[in-house]
Formats: sequence, C-alpha cells, structure tokens
Amino acid sequence: MSRKLAAVIATSTTAVLVFGSLIALAVGRSNPPQPTVASNVTPMSPTPTPTPTGDAGPGTGGADPVKSPGTPAGNPTAAAAAGNKKVLFFSFDDGPDPVWTPRILQVLAKHGAHATFFELGMMQAEHPGLREQILAAGNTIGSHSITHPQLTAIPAAKRNHEIFDGPKSKCFRPPYGASNPKVRADIKAAGMVQVLWDVDPRDWSRPGTQAIVNNILHHAHHRNIILMHDGGGERSQTVAALDKALRILKSRGYTFPAMDC
Repeated sequence: MSRKLAAVIATSTTAVLVFGSLIALAVGRSNPPQPTVASNVTPMSPTPTPTPTGDAGPGTGGADPVKSPGTPAGNPTAAAAAGNKKVLFFSFDDGPDPVWTPRILQVLAKHGAHATFFELGMMQAEHPGLREQILAAGNTIGSHSITHPQLTAIPAAKRNHEIFDGPKSKCFRPPYGASNPKVRADIKAAGMVQVLWDVDPRDWSRPGTQAIVNNILHHAHHRNIILMHDGGGERSQTVAALDKALRILKSRGYTFPAMDC
C-alpha cells in the first residue's frame, strides 16, 4: 500500500470516529439518565419525647398532629360522627381530678357538648365517684394506663399490667403518645383500639387561656380529636379556654360528641 493511500484511509477512519462520538453525545443530552427510586424506603415517624407525669405534656411538642392509626376502620370517632362533617372530639387526659373534672363537666354541659376522658387507674381508685359523674353526663371514658409510664420503655410484664388492668374501656391512649408494635399488640389483645389525637393546644404547659383557644381554633378541622387535660396539675386555664373555644366553635356550626369508647 502506498503512503498516500494509507494516509487517506487513516484520515477517513478518524473522521468516522469523531462523527460517531458527536452523535452519541447528542443522544445522551436528549435522553438524560433517570434517577433510581428505592421502593423499599419508607418515611420515618417521629418518636415522642417522654416527659414526666404531672404538669407534663404528651411529648409531641406544639400542635403537630399525632394521628390515630386505623382510620376509618376501628376508629371510635366514626360511630359518633354519624356522617356530620362539622364534628370535633374533645378529650381529656390524666384525671379524674376532684377539682378540675367537675368544672370541665359543667362547661361541657353549658354548651351541650360531650367528651371522652382518658383516665388513669390510680386516679380512678382515689376518686371512684367521678367515673359515674362523667358517664351520667353522657360522656365516655378511655384508658390512659394505671400510672402513666412510657410504655415503650418498660418491661413487657409491666406494660401488660398497665394496659390490661387499667380503666375498663374500648379505647386506650398510651401516655405521651409513645407507641410501637408491641404496645399496639397489647392494646388489641386487651380488646381496645389505640386512640391518639390530631390537635395538642399545649394546655398542660399553661401558656395562657387565649393561647390555648387560639391554638384550638387555628388547628382544629372537621372530625379532629383535640387533646386537653383534666388532671396532672392546675387546670384553670384549660377550663376557661374550653368555655371560650366551645362558644366560638358552636357558633360556627360544630357539634361535640363523645367518642365510642
């Protein structure tokens, strides 16, 4: 082969390679690689921060909603709602208390409202007559354990005792909202459903009556469960806020049934 012919062939080969590279680059730009989605990744749920009983709150912070599992199946609000969308479910934890529970009952009766009281076994034992007062007024009672421990951090035997031997009900609210599969399994085995909340106006921290009212009015929506407290400390702000909130919400067409517990 002559040197001239070899040069021509080499030049042609180089041109073909360059042209092919340009075509591949153009195709790559018009069809960028798609990201790979990991189908087995699920969002992590926030873990409630435990706080001590007494003036303690549920450990969720602010008004971040903590939804009850099993909606709508097994939801004790379903039967009480009866198809009415303008329904709110007030609930009270940590009682019964001989001072504050009767005052809350008076406010509820004043506005034709009902609520569900998630009671502690130790408080029921100290004030046995209050259970009958709550029920006689058309309200319902849920269990909030016996002594208010964080159920996710105690031995299985203690957890079982707190759930199975607490106040008799069809509904159970774990203290601090702290739950996991073992807690839920025990609640189910005890013949109850777990009931948490949607709105926490932080009445347990005593931020002021109007702050509690504003929190409820801002965050409460149709069929929400509102968390308040009739025990665990001084609850005059809770009583006053409940009175104001019910008056305003009632004027907006809401009704307030007890949950089916």
